[in-house]
Amino acid sequence: MKKNRVSRIILTILLSIGLVFVVSGCAKKPAETVAMEAPSVVEEGAPVAEEPLKEAESVMEEVVVEEVAPVVEQHVVKKGECLWWIAEYEDVYNDPFMWPLIYNANKDQIKDPNLIYPGQEFRIPRAGYTEDEIKESRKSAGAPRPYTPPEGALVPAY
Repeated sequence: MKKNRVSRIILTILLSIGLVFVVSGCAKKPAETVAMEAPSVVEEGAPVAEEPLKEAESVMEEVVVEEVAPVVEQHVVKKGECLWWIAEYEDVYNDPFMWPLIYNANKDQIKDPNLIYPGQEFRIPRAGYTEDEIKESRKSAGAPRPYTPPEGALVPAY
């Protein structure tokens, strides 16, 4: 009797861990599928099925490769946007403090960096900058020290 109860507890813990991985996006299988397949109630004295345990282990072993947003070369301004927000987009720089790079590349269209208009098409520079120029750009935008872009920022190639 105790062995059966311990087995049910272990099964419940493993299924819970598996569901946490699924819900958090760490496994390929959608959360709804695993939730529907998992037994909701185990009757007293019923044998513990090995199938859900094996499935929970296989779900936890799967590795998901996150899709990375494609890098854009141009951006068309939408109503309500500012250079800060544009630079913050994942497919642009993923770092709002890099907005001066967009401003400097598009000075022919932007007279005041605080005033941009819907429909304007800005170039998103990807090359031709040194690391010092990027640091200076982030510093001028008010970034905290150190002025190097954070991990995950899409830094233009030097």
